[in-house]
Amino acid sequence: MRAIERFANESLRQRVVPKVCAGELIVAVSMSEPQAGSALTDLTTRAQVRGNTVVINGTKRWCSGGGHAGGYVVYCRMSDAPGAAGIGAVYVEADRKGLSFGAPESLMGFRGVPSSDLYFEACAVQAENVIVPAGGFKRLMEAFDLERCGNATMALAQASGALEDVLAYVQERRQFGKPLVDFQAVQLRLAEMKMKVEAARLLIWRAASNAQAGLPDMLESSIAKCFANEISREVCGHAVQLMGGYGYSREFPMERRMRDAWGWGIAGGAIDIQKVNIASALVGRRFDQRR
Repeated sequence: MRAIERFANESLRQRVVPKVCAGELIVAVSMSEPQAGSALTDLTTRAQVRGNTVVINGTKRWCSGGGHAGGYVVYCRMSDAPGAAGIGAVYVEADRKGLSFGAPESLMGFRGVPSSDLYFEACAVQAENVIVPAGGFKRLMEAFDLERCGNATMALAQASGALEDVLAYVQERRQFGKPLVDFQAVQLRLAEMKMKVEAARLLIWRAASNAQAGLPDMLESSIAKCFANEISREVCGHAVQLMGGYGYSREFPMERRMRDAWGWGIAGGAIDIQKVNIASALVGRRFDQRR
């Protein structure tokens, strides 16, 4: 079957990790820590300014690009001010003495994205490597609104790709003497998948389009990310079901789409955190999760 052969070829390509071209600089953002994920203001990695040098000590977790990138934007505590007031960001080159990496993570999905822990032991960089000084947490999170749009786009890619693949499959695969697409239950499912994919696409477009003069709005970027994350899991799950054994088999790429789709709803601020952001924007105030 042509569709199944195409899926098999695509699966083979997915096993090949592309190499970085010479001269490219990949920069990774390092935020999470063992005790600071969604509660990002609990960071303990510390950067101390000593004259013209900044010395960093601490541990970072779940860094996409960890051990692979050429440099890292490290969110860290840069003063004794409590909470967000003491947080800033420093750029650290990968070859700096005092920076080491944990073993590559073995994740459920994201097999094409290297990830590892980062360890800083008296890692020194020049003071000019400070990107945002202490007290700039709000600026860092405003920039993160752009990352939400990127995350949403990745989730949408999985959903739209799953729809494209399964659409080809159900028109070619035959059961009970006719193509799967001739069954009304399949038609209804395809229509639902298409509506959700297009709705996610338009929400991302709105957030990006309205940000032409600056960074995306927190409300619009959170809505786009949250919706794209949820429908990506749903659409990829439906695609696996429609493809039956071919969807569930690791010899074909659909199960990978579902695993990756699940990851985007965790990375870059979990789905429920986006819903808290949405509610905060609606009422015009932040909610203190510590009380």
